[in-house]
Amino acid sequence: MGFGGWYDREDKEKPWLTIVDLVMCTAMGPPGGGRAVVTQRLQRFFNIIAYTDMSFSAISMIFTTIVNAFFANFNSDIKGCIAPLIEAQLEVYD
Repeated sequence: MGFGGWYDREDKEKPWLTIVDLVMCTAMGPPGGGRAVVTQRLQRFFNIIAYTDMSFSAISMIFTTIVNAFFANFNSDIKGCIAPLIEAQLEVYD
């Protein structure tokens, strides 16, 4: 990836294969449990995004804020369904 392609050792006519229009999306977890350490040499090609796990109270607060903003102009019957909706979202998430 770092050189824009690789050599094909079997094809002597076209030994160099160029990478064109490649989009790669990957995911990884911390090493352990059968997962190997990903070297810095490979990681340099990617943007690393990390986050910590949130508590259910934090997730509930985020979902509640978003849903309350969305349903702000709805009638009270619809607004009464927000709490059960949040509980159902948390069950699906868990």
